Amino acid sequence: MAGRFAQVKEEPAQRAGDTEQSAPPPQLRVTEPHPVVASHSPDAAPQPMRVPPATAPDDLAAIDWAAPWLAPWRLRGEPLSAHALVLEHAGRGEGGGVEEACAQALNGAQSSAPVRFVPQTTLPAGEAYEAFIYRTGQVPTRHGLHDFFNGLMWLHFPHTKRRLNQLQAAQIAQSGIQPVRGPTRDAITVMDENAALFVGPDALWHALVAKDWHTLFVTLRPLWAQAQLLLLGHALMEKLVYPRKPITAHVYRAQAATHLIADVDTWLAQDLSAEKLATKPFAHLPVLGVPGWWPANEDAAFYADASVFRAPRVAAGADPADAVGAGGAVMVHAQRAPFCP
Repeated sequence: MAGRFAQVKEEPAQRAGDTEQSAPPPQLRVTEPHPVVASHSPDAAPQPMRVPPATAPDDLAAIDWAAPWLAPWRLRGEPLSAHALVLEHAGRGEGGGVEEACAQALNGAQSSAPVRFVPQTTLPAGEAYEAFIYRTGQVPTRHGLHDFFNGLMWLHFPHTKRRLNQLQAAQIAQSGIQPVRGPTRDAITVMDENAALFVGPDALWHALVAKDWHTLFVTLRPLWAQAQLLLLGHALMEKLVYPRKPITAHVYRAQAATHLIADVDTWLAQDLSAEKLATKPFAHLPVLGVPGWWPANEDAAFYADASVFRAPRVAAGADPADAVGAGGAVMVHAQRAPFCP
């Protein structure tokens, strides 16, 4: 179905108390309209993309837990979002505020999260969001998609989220709050907000790094049965509530000897360092290109859209595979089992 996207600027939401801005990478800035793609329901005919309601863009009821990219998070996430909605409606019925609904729902989850979730108003004026979390062990939480998904990641990746917070706090202690984030703090933020973790064969990873889209998604398509992409960035998850073809993840290669998310969390927390993240060890992936994630990508022409699947920019004589570290050996199975909590 023909259609056009309006101009959209993709970037993490800014927190009160943190005045720094980070210039978003080109891959996350849509400046040209793109064709509308189909609904992700396998049996559905192509439909226009869903447009967020102007009155409630942060409505948790808009989350489609049947979306394939949410499969690892559905078991815990779906009842939590339902509970938050119940609390929201109760707050409205009593004539009170609803800002505590997400925090209350997340705090009620059975988890080993090293933090508690508190209303956004708990964050003191002038204190950086990340520094406050590090100092108090409390996460200021607004009611809405962005902070709900952030809390969900704290529940599933407690070690990784704590490590990222430690790295952020160290950068703030070292350099203070500046008008623009430095490269290291910017990379830590990108990891936290927009990362996806890739586990799979070398051939797929090298094609991804090289932005050899035809090889990655057409020639090597059968290899995706041995791979998995696991969303980590909560801003990325928020954007995918309203899927658009240009939505792009910063992909980090992870190790996984098992299919347990807890094992990935433990490994990743140990692997992350300010020095490594400063090298920006990411590959860029338009996530709706992942086989099985969007019906329209069954047609190879889906990947011919050069405004989304962009050609690489590689210096003369450079090896594209050298642009991003391998992240260690990855165990490959005949068919990879899905990640589970």
